[in-house]
Order: sequence, then C-alpha cells, then structure tokens
Amino acid sequence: MSSGPDVLPKAAGDIGAALVLAADDAATLARFYGALLGQPPRQGLTPSHWRVAWPAGGWLEIYVPSRQRPRPRRQGRLALCLSRSLAGEDPIDHLAGWVDTARSQGARLLEPPRQESFGAEAWLADPEGNPFLLLVN
Repeated sequence: MSSGPDVLPKAAGDIGAALVLAADDAATLARFYGALLGQPPRQGLTPSHWRVAWPAGGWLEIYVPSRQRPRPRRQGRLALCLSRSLAGEDPIDHLAGWVDTARSQGARLLEPPRQESFGAEAWLADPEGNPFLLLVN
C-alpha cells in the first residue's frame, strides 16, 4: 500500500462533517439560521448546544463555549455561505427577498446585493455579528 501525500489512510467508520459556530446565545442563533435555511433548530447534547440541518448534509452545530475554554469574537476569513439555485427567476430579485427575511430575523446588511459572474450575492452579519454570505445562482 502506498503512503504518499495523496493517499488517505483507511477509516474505521464513516467520516462526518459539521460546521461549528460559537455563540453567546446558541438557541437564538439556531432559530436565526433555522429560519434562513428552512430547517427547525434542534436541541443538541446540552442546553447550550443547538443543531440545524445543513442543506448539503451534516449539521450547523451552535454552542456556548465553556467558561474554561472561551472563544472570543474575532473577524476571520471563514464565513458561512447559504446558497440557492434558481431557474427562470431573476437572482437579484430573489436575493433581495432573502436579504429581507434575514434582516427581519436580526441580520445586519454589510454589503448590498450585487450581481457577480457566478450569481447574485450579499454579505450580512448574523445577530451576534458573524459575517455570512447569501448567494443565488
């Protein structure tokens, strides 16, 4: 068996993936993302842990960090991207409606909707200030 850099070791079981988001109020943030994704938020392993099904499979795991291991807020280069594919509808018009839904749930617009070569996009911040992208193509 080859063990070069392009060869992955055999796994003992299925590998899952999840997006993990630290929050000050996990339940509120789970309701926010649940509304945008059209998925009901579910209680996780503890009262401070919530889950929302991710459209591509897996979960968005939202939790309040432990006091022993706090996760301070900071801006980074990683952001959630929520996307929809459309046929026969103007992507900017659809995006404008989705932005309105996000804002009615507590999002703040960071950059207004614009048409790009790959689709219509808008950058927003969730109720706790985390940036995310809405993309319609």
